[in-house]
Amino acid sequence: MIPPTGGPRDSLPPLLLSASPEDSTRQFGGGKIILTFNEFVELNKPLETIIVSPFPKHPANVESHLRTVTVRLKDTLEPNTTYTIDFGRAIRDINEGNELKGFSYVFTTGTYFDSLTLRGRVLLAQTGKADSTLTVMLHTKFYDSAVAKEPPRYITRLDSAGYFVFHNLPPGRFAIFAVKEEGGMMMYTSDQQLFAFADKPVVVDRTTEPVLMYAFAKPEEPKPAAALKPTTKGTQDKLLRLQPNLESGQLDLLSQLEISFNDPLKTLDTSKMQLTNEVFAPYPNISYQLDSTRKKLRVQTNWVPGRGYSLILQKGFAEDSLGRKLLRNDTLSFRTKNTTDYGGVKLRFLNLDLSKHPVLQFVQGDQVKYSYVFTDRIANIKMFQPGEYELRLLFDDNQNGKWDPGDFFGKHKQPERVQAIQRKLNVKPNWDNEADITL
Repeated sequence: MIPPTGGPRDSLPPLLLSASPEDSTRQFGGGKIILTFNEFVELNKPLETIIVSPFPKHPANVESHLRTVTVRLKDTLEPNTTYTIDFGRAIRDINEGNELKGFSYVFTTGTYFDSLTLRGRVLLAQTGKADSTLTVMLHTKFYDSAVAKEPPRYITRLDSAGYFVFHNLPPGRFAIFAVKEEGGMMMYTSDQQLFAFADKPVVVDRTTEPVLMYAFAKPEEPKPAAALKPTTKGTQDKLLRLQPNLESGQLDLLSQLEISFNDPLKTLDTSKMQLTNEVFAPYPNISYQLDSTRKKLRVQTNWVPGRGYSLILQKGFAEDSLGRKLLRNDTLSFRTKNTTDYGGVKLRFLNLDLSKHPVLQFVQGDQVKYSYVFTDRIANIKMFQPGEYELRLLFDDNQNGKWDPGDFFGKHKQPERVQAIQRKLNVKPNWDNEADITL
C-alpha cells in the first residue's frame, strides 16, 4: 500500500483565457487592462521585468490576484500611438513556477498599428561576450546629454546571446544606446556603467539593417589600502612578513621572483640580500627592483631551468612602514621549473587581418593571463604555462597592448573591440600544442 502520486508534474505555463479590453484593440481609451488565465498566477519582479513602450513617465501598476493580472496605466495616453506591454518572464503559475515567456499585450490609441521592427545585438567590448542584463534604448532627443537627463522613447531587453528586437515601431529617426541601469530611470549617469552607443542615429523603415554595438565601462580605480596603526602586542606583530610568488617551492621560468609585503617598505638595503646556488655560491648579475607601492620587490636574473636557489636575507635588509623587520637572518630556498613542465603553442590564424593590430589573449577565470602581439598570422610560443585557456582577439587600435574603453561624452570614441574565439585551448606540458583557427 502506497499513497497516490498525485499525477504527473505540471510543466505547462499559464494560458491566457481572455483580455479586457482585447489584445490588439484599436482606439484604446481606458487606463486598466485585466488578463485572465487558466490557473492561479503570481508576478515575479514586475518593476524590473515588465516593459511598457513608449516608455512611461510613471511606471504602470501591475498586480496579480488569483487567476487575473491587472495593469493600471498612470500616464495620459498619447493620440495615434501604438503601445506594447512586454511581460518578459514576469507571469508564472503559483504551484510550480512555470513562466509564461515572451508574452506581450499591444494596443493603439489610433486606428492603425505601427508595425516596423528594429533588430540588433550588443556585445561586451572587453570580452566579446553578451550580457543579458543590459537594456537597449531609443531616444528622439539627439543632444549628447539627453541619455543622462531624458527618459528614452522606447526600450527593450537583450536575450542570452545579446540580441534585441523592437516591435511595433513607427517610422522615424532615433539615437540608440544600451545601458546597464539600476533604479528604473533608464539613464547613463556614470562612466562605470556598462554603456554602448551607435556612431550615428538609426533611421527606422522597412529596409533598416540590424545594429551592432559594443558596451564598455571605465575600469574601477584600485582603492588604496587603509593604513594600519603600529602595535606592540607580542613578537608576531613585530615580524616582517613576506610572500614569494612560488608554487610548491618552485619558480615559474616565465616570470621573475617577486616578494610581496603586507605594508610598504620604509627602508631596503639590497647589500644585505644575496642569491646563491644550492651550495651557497653567490650568483652574479642580480638586480632588485621595488615597485611604486613599495610593497613588491622583484629579484631579476637569468634563471636556469631545474636549478636550486637560495635567497639569503639578513635581519636588517628591510623595515616596513609599521617598523616591522626580520628578527633573525632568513633563507628562502626554491627550485626553478624544468622546460619539460611547459608546453609549446603554435596557433595558425588562417584569415587574420593584421592591419587591425590584433593581440591574442589567453584567458582563465575571465582574467587575461598572457597576451601575444602578432607579427604574422602564426602565434608561436616555445614555452607556455599548461592549463585550459579561453582565447580572445583584442584589436588594439592604439597599439598599447591592452584594452581601452570608449568615451561617449568627450570624444564619441568607440571602445577597442575584443572578439571571443569559439574554442578553448588545453595546453599540455612537454607537448607541442598546435591548432588551425578560422575566424
